[in-house]
Amino acid sequence: MDKIEEMIKDFPFQLILGSASPRRQELLKGLGFDFLNKPVKVDEEQWPKDLEAQEICIYLAEKKADAYEEDLKETDLLITADTIVWCEGKVYNKPANFAEGKKMLESLSGKMHQVFTAVCLKSANKQTTFFDESKVYFKKLKAHEIEYYLTNFSPYDKAGGYGVQDWIGFVGIDKIEGSFYNIMGLPVKDLFEELVKF
Repeated sequence: MDKIEEMIKDFPFQLILGSASPRRQELLKGLGFDFLNKPVKVDEEQWPKDLEAQEICIYLAEKKADAYEEDLKETDLLITADTIVWCEGKVYNKPANFAEGKKMLESLSGKMHQVFTAVCLKSANKQTTFFDESKVYFKKLKAHEIEYYLTNFSPYDKAGGYGVQDWIGFVGIDKIEGSFYNIMGLPVKDLFEELVKF
C-alpha cells in the first residue's frame, strides 16, 4: 500500500459533505475519500451587504456549517462550501429563471470574471475556512448561443448561470487562470492539503 492509499484508509475522520451539488459530490469522491452526503439548506441570497468578493462565499460556507443540524461526533468532519461569481464589483449567484440566466450571461459575455469558492471544515472542536480564486475569460457570446444553452442545460443551480464543464464552457470560454475544479465548485487541490493538515 502506498503512502496516499494509507493516508486515505487511515484518515481519522468520517467526512460529511453538507452539499446538494452533484459536482461537489463527484469531486470529493474523486479525491478517494469515503463520505456521507447530508446537504445543508440556508438562504444563499442573504449576507451582510458590506461584504465583497471572497468575503461573501466565506460567510456563506461558514453559515452552512453553523446550520448543520446534527451534533458532530469527535470523529466527524463536516465540509461545507459556497461558490460565487464576481464581475465588476457585483456578485452573480444562481439565476431564478431563464430571463435572469440570460441577463447574467449577457453581463459576463466578453469579459473576465472571478470565481471564488470558500470551504469550511468543521469538527466537534475545530474549524477552518479557506478559499480559492479562478479567473474566467468569456468570448463575446451570441444571443442564440446563450438561449440554446439555457434551454438545453438548465443551469439554474449554478453561480453565474453557467457550468464550466457544460456546453457553454466548451464554446464560450477563451481562457482560465487558476483551478478548473474551483470553478466547478470545489478547489480539490487545496481541500486535499487542508484535510491532510486537519
